Amino acid sequence: MKELKTIFRKAQVYFFKGSKYGCPFCGYQSSRLGTFGFDHPVISEKNIIGSGLRRCRCYSCNSIDRERLVFAYLEHESQFFIKNHKAKILHVSPEPHLVKYINNHSTEEYIKGDLFAQGYSYPGDVINMDITQIPYADSYFDLIICNHVLEHIPKDRQAMKELYRVLKPLGLAILQVPISLQLQHTYENELVVDSKDREKEFGQYDHVRIYGQDYPKRLTDAGFQVKELSLSLKYPKLGLNPKEVIFIMSKEM
Repeated sequence: MKELKTIFRKAQVYFFKGSKYGCPFCGYQSSRLGTFGFDHPVISEKNIIGSGLRRCRCYSCNSIDRERLVFAYLEHESQFFIKNHKAKILHVSPEPHLVKYINNHSTEEYIKGDLFAQGYSYPGDVINMDITQIPYADSYFDLIICNHVLEHIPKDRQAMKELYRVLKPLGLAILQVPISLQLQHTYENELVVDSKDREKEFGQYDHVRIYGQDYPKRLTDAGFQVKELSLSLKYPKLGLNPKEVIFIMSKEM
C-alpha cells in the first residue's frame, strides 16, 4: 500500500509540472495544487476562511497555503531574518517546512513548543509547552509564530495574554486562526466536547470555537497592536488563500 502511494505521488509530481505555482520550500513548479482539508458542512455554511477542503497543497513536499503565507510575510514583507540576525523565536506547534526555513537562518534561540497529547509522537527538539503558561521571562522573544493553534485552546484569551507577555517590545507575533466573517462574534460552546459534535459545530474534531469578526478585538484586549495584510495577489505563484489575511501583532515600547 505504501509503495502504491509513493508511485501515485511521483506520478502526480510528474503530471502536474507547470509554471503557475512555485513552492518556496522545495522549489517544485506546478500547473495546479493538490487538495487538503476537511469538508464538514459548517465550514461552507459559515464560510470559515483558512479551513475546509481546498486546493492548496504542493504535490512534491505537501506544504500548504498557511505555511506559505507565513513564509511570504517573513521573507518578502518583513525581511525578518535580514534585519534580525540573532533573534529569539518561539514557534508553537511547529510546521516542518517552516522549521526547515527558519533553521536555514542564523538565530540566537529557536524554541519549538507543543502541548503533548497522548498517542502522538513529536520531534526530539520540540518541548512540551502549554501556551497558557509559557515558561519564559517577560519580553523574551523577537518573533512568535502561532499558526492555526488558538482555535484548539479552551483558554485562548489567557494564551493571547501569555504570548503578549513573552513578546519583546517591537517584536512580531503571527497569530493565524480560521475565521468566519459571517459571524460578528466568536462562537463558543463549552458543552460541546465530543469530537463528532465539534466537527458539526466548529468544523474540526479538535476545534473549540469559530472565530468571528471580533478576533482582532480579542488580540487588542490582550495588549497587542494588530495589523492585517492580504498577500495573495502580491505573490500569486505561492498559491495563497485569496480570502485569508495575515494577522501581525506588535508590542509597544
